[in-house]
Amino acid sequence: MRAPYASDPATARGRRVPEDESSFRSCFQRDRDRIIHASAFRRLKHKTQVFVEHEGDYYRTRLTHSIEVAQVARTISGALHLNAELTEAVALAHDLGHPPFGHTGEDALEKMMAPYGGFDHNAQAIKIVTSLERHYAGFDGLNLTWETLEGIAKHNGPVTGDLPHALADYNALHDLELDTHASAEAQVAALSDDIAYNNHDLHDGLRAGLFSEDEIAALPMVGPAYAEVDRVHPGLDSYRRRHEALRRVFGVMVSDVIETSRALLDDAGATSVADIRHVGRPVIRFSDPVWAELREIRQFLFTRMYRAPSVMKIRAEVTEVVEELFVLFLGRPDLLPKHWARAVSAAGGDKLLLARMVSDYIAGMTDRFALQEHARLIGDG
Repeated sequence: MRAPYASDPATARGRRVPEDESSFRSCFQRDRDRIIHASAFRRLKHKTQVFVEHEGDYYRTRLTHSIEVAQVARTISGALHLNAELTEAVALAHDLGHPPFGHTGEDALEKMMAPYGGFDHNAQAIKIVTSLERHYAGFDGLNLTWETLEGIAKHNGPVTGDLPHALADYNALHDLELDTHASAEAQVAALSDDIAYNNHDLHDGLRAGLFSEDEIAALPMVGPAYAEVDRVHPGLDSYRRRHEALRRVFGVMVSDVIETSRALLDDAGATSVADIRHVGRPVIRFSDPVWAELREIRQFLFTRMYRAPSVMKIRAEVTEVVEELFVLFLGRPDLLPKHWARAVSAAGGDKLLLARMVSDYIAGMTDRFALQEHARLIGDG
């Protein structure tokens, strides 16, 4: 039985382009299914989190990360009696707007787009699901429900101030009430993202040899997990020991969010999803002690993984790839694929429109394709 503040498909605000409802799937199930079948979702297979796609077959990609986030989100949502289908839809869509090369690619595009309205991956995800996906006869985008769009736009909290152009443009047509918090389901998706990447970045950093098991065993939360594994399974081989320890860390984070959020939801006294949006603070979060421990883990990862010399070397190389492709296509839009010709013609030499079109094209690239196109069109300089 769902909580009274859970999102109810029967009272959903609908889609921008009205459609007949399915007789066997809820509107949020249809959103989830459309996201899974989207071209942008498939491309996440070859977009990476930290490492570049060709560096190894075992590192997480945006696709595997999104699936992991969705799994965590469904678990938490179910425990809190929320709508797991909406939670999963937001979780699966949350990274659709990421360009190639993870946050490095986003930083590069943000720099190049600064004169043209900026770039933000959440805003780009909205643009993808409302415009850039073009498979359906009756509309551009996926025509998702208001609740799913709201969750994609503001799962990290209210969006205020100067909006990225992609979000501002859509919000002018379809008000997503950006100044409020999102539904509890969307907030679960956001916390599930934190849980998934903190856990798998420890895995991937160990596999890459950027730090050792002894080093992470000195971290809060991780150390007690290793100690518990050694007590229960003495003499376990290194690989199994690592897996057992980190899955315990994973479990601590999930349990903490469930217990903390359950208390926050009770304290909020919400009787509807509208109440959740207007509580004025997140209702899904870690406890203060666990959040403090996670900050220490994140600082370790920042120093030893995200800013490791080998990673920084690759960051510099792929930053150059994105920046040089942007400059090339902005000056030579005729080099874009033929199916972009209509957009080029519509831009009519307008530098702002051309820049945004080039940004959309580059943001849609996979790591591999961006490297291939850079080699083909620019080479080694």
